[in-house]
Amino acid sequence: MFGYRVPAPDEAMLISGGRRGLGGAPFRVVTGHGKFVLPIFRKTRFLTLSMCESEVTETCVTRQGISLHVRAVIAFKVGNDTESIINAGQRFLSDQDQMSILTGRIFAGHLRSIIGSMTVEEIVTERQKLAAEVLDTSKTEMAKIGLIVDSLQIQSIDDGDTGYIDAMSAPHKAAIQRQAQIAQAQATQASVEAEQVAARNQAEYARQTAIVKAQYSAEVDRAQAQAAQAGPLAQAHAQQEVLAAQTELAERAAQLRQQQLVAEIVRPAEAEAERIKVLAIADAERMKIQAEAAASHDRVALDRMLIDQLPLIVKEAAGGLAGANVNVLNGADGLGEIAAGLVAQGLTILDSVRQNLGGQNSKGRAEKPNGPLELQGYTRTPVDGDEPESGSPSAN
Repeated sequence: MFGYRVPAPDEAMLISGGRRGLGGAPFRVVTGHGKFVLPIFRKTRFLTLSMCESEVTETCVTRQGISLHVRAVIAFKVGNDTESIINAGQRFLSDQDQMSILTGRIFAGHLRSIIGSMTVEEIVTERQKLAAEVLDTSKTEMAKIGLIVDSLQIQSIDDGDTGYIDAMSAPHKAAIQRQAQIAQAQATQASVEAEQVAARNQAEYARQTAIVKAQYSAEVDRAQAQAAQAGPLAQAHAQQEVLAAQTELAERAAQLRQQQLVAEIVRPAEAEAERIKVLAIADAERMKIQAEAAASHDRVALDRMLIDQLPLIVKEAAGGLAGANVNVLNGADGLGEIAAGLVAQGLTILDSVRQNLGGQNSKGRAEKPNGPLELQGYTRTPVDGDEPESGSPSAN
């Protein structure tokens, strides 16, 4: 639209002309919105509000009298408030490049003043302190011209050919070099130790690998040997089983043959022997019975004959006592005993005869009694011409 003006976001529009709405200011300040401006009656100018930069290179003398070449960079801009815009517009509107030049000169003076109150060590080690003090001392002066400083950076400090900073840094350099050497030695040692550990690990791995290979080789050889022996062993086991089976078969055949022989020969022989034994026992029993019957018949006849001859035997025994010298020790009782002894002697003779006859019957011949006939209970006194007989009882 004709006569309507709008400033850029980083600009302030300054409208001059007329007196309405100025409030004692030489121009009206418009930021952030447009304004209708009557042509011919009003004049419009624009002041930048963007960031500006100023570089300062200055030779300063420290409190110790050592010259330092200091290089700094200042970042500044026009303040956003109306008062700052008016102050900056009145000073720099026609030549806005003068803001950087003037700012550099202002900071150069403050920088020389502050460095002159500090030592080289403080300047080198406390740059932030130097920058903060320069900002504080220049803040009021910069506000008067409508400018604000955003930052101040000390880019370099150089003492030229004096070598003070190098000398000051020599102990630190030496310490740093020493630490660097120590660190390098530690790193080298760690590297060597790591290499040694790696070498040991490789050797151990190689040893384990060799052991495993040897074990595998031994297992393979053992398996091959077992495989090579498997055939003969299997054949030997098979032959052994065949021999065992043949042996068992032979034993069974021998047992069967033995059973057959027992059934065919032994059992019939035992049966025949048993039959012959039974027949022999039966024949012997028959003969025994016949012999006993014959002997019984003969004993009956003999007993009858002996009974008939017993009085004669006793008589002959008594006759033998007639010429004997008999001493009777106990009177009538002794005579009774002699008589009883004669009768008993006769019965004993009878039994002996019967036994001899029985022996004759069993042996087929008669045995002749040996020795003289003896009577118990008496003694015969020998006469002239008699010989003593052994075994004769003596009279009591």
